[in-house]
Amino acid sequence: MDRTADKVSGARGRRRALAAAAACVAGVAGVALPGAALAQQPWPARPITLIVPFPPGGPTDLVARVLAQQVGHQLGQTVVVDNRPGANGNIGNALVAKAAPDGYTVLYNTSSIALSPSLYKKMSYDVGKDLMPVALTAVVPLGLVVNPKLPVNTVQEFVRHARERSGQLSYGSAGNGNVTHLAAFQVVQHYQIEASHVPYKGSAPADVDLVAGQIDFMTDTINSVAPFIKEGRLKLLAVSSARRLPNFPDAPTLAESGMSGFEAGAWQGVMVPAKTPAAIVQRLNQELMRALKDPGVVEKLQLQGAEGLGSTPEEYGSYIRSEIKRWAAVVRSTGVALD
Repeated sequence: MDRTADKVSGARGRRRALAAAAACVAGVAGVALPGAALAQQPWPARPITLIVPFPPGGPTDLVARVLAQQVGHQLGQTVVVDNRPGANGNIGNALVAKAAPDGYTVLYNTSSIALSPSLYKKMSYDVGKDLMPVALTAVVPLGLVVNPKLPVNTVQEFVRHARERSGQLSYGSAGNGNVTHLAAFQVVQHYQIEASHVPYKGSAPADVDLVAGQIDFMTDTINSVAPFIKEGRLKLLAVSSARRLPNFPDAPTLAESGMSGFEAGAWQGVMVPAKTPAAIVQRLNQELMRALKDPGVVEKLQLQGAEGLGSTPEEYGSYIRSEIKRWAAVVRSTGVALD
């Protein structure tokens, strides 16, 4: 009986120990629950910051604000546009690359993100490792525009005028290595024109100087220069798209004007910091795709001369990689290298 009593007593002791251990675990779990619940809060639970790495009023900013307003309406949260211009978009890009991967800091990037790896000797972020693609959103064709004081109305007249004044004309861009720079460089190179390049910190200040006659011509995004064209303060000689634009049907394409097969545009998209949860990336992608189909958004983009696109995150990642390869050769031909 003593042995039996010992066994019963031992079993009771083990049960008490197990019960105490279980209570301890439950207590720890109880402490952890608020944190776990916080981590599982539905996204978004607060306003989202959309970093636009170019100045307010520029071509990227114009499209970004249309999408920010619509996506914010769909999500029931404010999407705040935060302009962080400089270094061909790299200041804003790096800011997002280093941000917390929680879906509350989002990048509205442009094609410049595919040009920078070939342009800059050193970069503070890696496009492929530090940023995650969400969606390709839109493309904005470029227009070859000149100051009205130039006595030209066609690409052919412009070429003759530029050759007669070899080295005397200047062209602006939204920055060294920006697509507005590289497209103009290709025009100058194709037609064997000698002209000086003047880089700006975005399209908006370049447009102001072009209208004022401080520079002579530029290949800029059509949504940036459209108001000046309509007001007669700039002349549109050609567009960079494969087809003529509905907003400017009389303007030929550069391909029609002698640059056979030429096509270029300033494409745009959305990215987030690497390691952002897949569920947030997918939700953001879905909301962007929904926004791009909204009739009001479609109309606003068309008025800007922008074309809404759309993609999966995987498709956008593949597109960025292909564009990095495409523009590497063009960048090398310009001889531009930035610190």
